[in-house]
Amino acid sequence: MRVIFMGTPPFAVAMLDGIHQSDHELVAVVSSPDRPAGRGRKLKASAVKERALELEIPVLQPEKLRDEGFLKELESYKADVFVVVAFRMLPKLVWQMPKQGTFNLHASLLPQYRGAAPINWAIVNGESETGLSTFFIDEKIDTGALIKQVKMPIGENENAGSLHDRMMPIGAKLVCETLDAIAEGTAKPIKQESSEVIKEAPKIFKEDLKINFQQKAQTIHNLVRAMSPFPATWANMSVPGFDGTVKILETALTNTASTGEPGSLIKDGKQLYIATADRNLELLSLQPQGKKRLKALDFLNGQEINENSYLF
Repeated sequence: MRVIFMGTPPFAVAMLDGIHQSDHELVAVVSSPDRPAGRGRKLKASAVKERALELEIPVLQPEKLRDEGFLKELESYKADVFVVVAFRMLPKLVWQMPKQGTFNLHASLLPQYRGAAPINWAIVNGESETGLSTFFIDEKIDTGALIKQVKMPIGENENAGSLHDRMMPIGAKLVCETLDAIAEGTAKPIKQESSEVIKEAPKIFKEDLKINFQQKAQTIHNLVRAMSPFPATWANMSVPGFDGTVKILETALTNTASTGEPGSLIKDGKQLYIATADRNLELLSLQPQGKKRLKALDFLNGQEINENSYLF
């Protein structure tokens, strides 16, 4: 089939490559316009655009998806199907354009974790399993008929970065299998239904990232790994010589009951712990504001920790 791919971030590059290497013809790519980035605020292309140019595939970058010029150009490629991975919500006149429809790859086992951040929220909620889904786009977000799904385990201490990277080759394979099924006429889309409570995966904001040390260690540990390495959880820190914000990047659960008030920092030899509502949580790596990422041991070597040291 003739395929147009729509995507923006690095996650989508694996699926772009998968289609390019398949038996289908990748005729064009649609990605977000170049945006200012970095200290110099120079225009930077998306990861998908950069890869498409390397592959010498035409790239469309509309500011508005209803723009007449864009719609005419999109139609001119006479694509059989559109594939969407981590892009933006499409208007009906776009997703209805190809005769074989438009499908999306979503990083969850739909209907669970509809929304912008399915990888993160699955880990926040302590799930031991997630997956990837392909579905035909309809009027609502992430609600269309399911085409294919694949399940994946989530490691007990796995973070969002690791899960994200593991999903990329599996997602590329699933996208190509979905294209094959559509081309062969064997795709049998099924309506999304669930007897369980539907868990959502909304966009993450700064307030979602602040740690509440009045919570239990497992809850805090799940939040830390769900937001690591990016955007990263944070807290305010007060230790001798430093008062400011700090990113908490890696923790480990212990079986030791809390030995201080929630948020207290406890030094024990070469280990650094945080007291929580139930157990001490080991702090493995952090990043004080204005400084580089540090292992807890390196932080301890250059920092005094006493009974007045705490996170809040």
